[in-house]
Amino acid sequence: MMDPHKIVPADPARNELMQPRDGTDIDRYLEQLHADFDPVYSMLMDYQCAVMEVETKFNILNSRLSIQGERNPIESIKSRVKALDSIIRKLQKLGLPISLDSVEKNLRDVAGVRVVCSFIDDLYQIEECFLAQEDVKLIQRKDYIQNPKPSGYRSLHLIVSTPIYTENGKKDMFVEVQMRTIAMDFWASLEHKLRYKKDLDPETARQLASELEACAEESARLDQKMLQIRNRLQMER
Repeated sequence: MMDPHKIVPADPARNELMQPRDGTDIDRYLEQLHADFDPVYSMLMDYQCAVMEVETKFNILNSRLSIQGERNPIESIKSRVKALDSIIRKLQKLGLPISLDSVEKNLRDVAGVRVVCSFIDDLYQIEECFLAQEDVKLIQRKDYIQNPKPSGYRSLHLIVSTPIYTENGKKDMFVEVQMRTIAMDFWASLEHKLRYKKDLDPETARQLASELEACAEESARLDQKMLQIRNRLQMER
């Protein structure tokens, strides 16, 4: 019997399940298949539930804050749970055991939620309200808006722990939250494509990275200018 806490990755090249050997009873084969894969599916579902919990919290905040003004501060909310192959590759890269226990103890970005707002001050207001909730525990905070990365990347990163309620009771889950303005999100999307573009020659990649760094500065100035214009409009009421 395979260890139920051992991750068994699918084979993306074959894109098929391993066939039972000749003479293997199909019922026993299916039973073993479920024993091997059900814990993995259960883990991924736990992370999906955590994503749904956090998304709901932000949606409620957006609705509540909109009552106080004339607009919704959150423009969009995106979420994802890492694919199994990505989880395994990250464990391998970090030199960690490839098991369910290892995922839950060591990886904090399996579940991710991205919150996109129009203005920088909205990001910090939403963050404050989100972290004030009793069932949200801040684990780590990195402010790449005040302290951009050398590439020009800007975003507010939070690692939080929040509970989900399963058939086995309460379970605390890690969720990574990224908070950006529309301009930051647009820039990050393009930078992501450059980073994973493997067939670029080094000189072209260097030039594009330099241009993107300049664009990051322009985007930051645009964010500040748009905020100033919005504040002036509010003062004219």
